[in-house]
Amino acid sequence: MKGTVVALGGGGFSMSDSGLTSIDKYILELTGESRPKVCFIPTASGNASSYAHKFEAAFGGYAETSVLSLFCQQPWGYTDPRFLLDQDIVYVGGGSTANLLAIWRLHGLPEILEEAAGVGTVLAGISAGMNCWFESSSTDSFGPLAPLNDGLGFIPGSACPHYFGEPGRREKYLQWVGEGILGDGFAVDEYCALVMKDGIFDEAIAERPGHPAYRVIRQGHAGIEADLPVRLLGRPIAGSPSVSSPDGRAT
Repeated sequence: MKGTVVALGGGGFSMSDSGLTSIDKYILELTGESRPKVCFIPTASGNASSYAHKFEAAFGGYAETSVLSLFCQQPWGYTDPRFLLDQDIVYVGGGSTANLLAIWRLHGLPEILEEAAGVGTVLAGISAGMNCWFESSSTDSFGPLAPLNDGLGFIPGSACPHYFGEPGRREKYLQWVGEGILGDGFAVDEYCALVMKDGIFDEAIAERPGHPAYRVIRQGHAGIEADLPVRLLGRPIAGSPSVSSPDGRAT
C-alpha cells in the first residue's frame, strides 16, 4: 500500500483525560495543513457515541472533524464511505478488530481507504485501529486473547498493541510468532506508535518515556524481540477539553 499509517499500541486521545496528546498532534502535523480534515471511525466500538464525542472534543479546536457512522445512528446517520477520499486524516478507534473488519468489508471500506492513502490521506488508529492495517494480529475480539489472520494487509506481517499494558499480550504474541501461527511483526506498548510509509517501518514515536516498540521475528521455535528506536515527543497539549468515553483499549 502507498501512503502513511500511524499505528498506536495505546495512547492518544482515547486514553487521555486531557484531550489531544502529542501523538495526536504529530498526526495532525503530518498533513501539512493548518486545520486538517479529520474523520473518526468508531466501528470497532459499535459506534459508541461517547467515544465519538470524545474525539470531537479533543480534535475540535485543531481540525475540521467528522464521524463516519456505518450504523445509521443519530446524530451522524449513515455517510457514504467515499467521503473518506476528501479527508486529510482517517482516525480509527479501538474495540473489536474482528467486528471492524467484517463491517468494513460489507461497506467497501478497504478499497476506499487504500485509495485515500494513495492520494495522501494519513491513516491512523489505536488498538483495533492499529491491528486492522496489518495482515494479522493479536486480538481479544472473541474474549480470550487469540491470533487473527484476517487483516487488511496494508502493512505486511502481524501486530500486537498494548504490549506491556495488558496481561498476556507479550507472552501470547511471542508464542504465536514462534510457532508460526502469526507472521513476523511489530509489538507496540501503550503511549507508543509506529509510523509506516508505503508499508515499511519509518520510525517509532512515544508520548511518554519508557514505552517501547519491537520488531518480533521467528527464530527457531521462539519469537525474538528486537528493540526499535523510539523518539519521545513533547508533553500532551494542555487545556484541551475532555469528555468521558470508552478508552479504546479493547481489540
